[in-house]
Amino acid sequence: MAIGAPALPFSFVVHVLAVAGAVMVLVWCIHFRGGLAWESSNKSLIFNIHPVLMLIGLIIIGGEAIISYKALPLKKEVKKVIHLVLHAIAFILGIIGIYTAFKYHNESGIANLYSLHSWLGIGIIVLYGIQWAYGFVVFFYPKGTEEIRRESLPWHVLFGMFVYILAVANAELGFLEKLTFLESSGLAKYGSEAFLVNFTAIVTVLFGVFVILTTLSQGPPEEDYSYSAI
Repeated sequence: MAIGAPALPFSFVVHVLAVAGAVMVLVWCIHFRGGLAWESSNKSLIFNIHPVLMLIGLIIIGGEAIISYKALPLKKEVKKVIHLVLHAIAFILGIIGIYTAFKYHNESGIANLYSLHSWLGIGIIVLYGIQWAYGFVVFFYPKGTEEIRRESLPWHVLFGMFVYILAVANAELGFLEKLTFLESSGLAKYGSEAFLVNFTAIVTVLFGVFVILTTLSQGPPEEDYSYSAI
């Protein structure tokens, strides 16, 4: 399925939402939640790294990687490298983000892997890594034959979109879970922090929607067959 509209306008919206989402999650975790720390007697500061890295890394940088083929007026080989590198950065930040959640739980005496959010998170990061490794081997180095690449491409695209949609959905679960915990501990349900978290979650959904719209839209023409986004 494809949209006849050009991808560029959709990609501009993606960039704007990316900046908005990054600023909002940083304001939440630094201003409202007290900051970020790798080591601290206040273990909540360790946890604060988790939403920052998962949103900015896996969701935002991962989304920018996805749309790179449709949004950048560059040669295909250059876009391929950008696509690969951005996904690698997103993957690494995602791993660190998940590690900080475990670190926070372990140092706070909280059980690990008891929620749907955590189960999905582990599954998503594993699938993301498999997707990246497959793309590297088949499309970058050592490269499959032209026939293998042509036949693999639609499945690579489909699987990548599936993993990304799962990641966005799981981010929503994460916002909901954390806000529910905070409100159960006394956070005002209609206070400024609660509104900020909810609006950050809405921006995250909109970002994911426009990433998908950009992916399905018409990118700049290329001389040879294109590796579509993902």
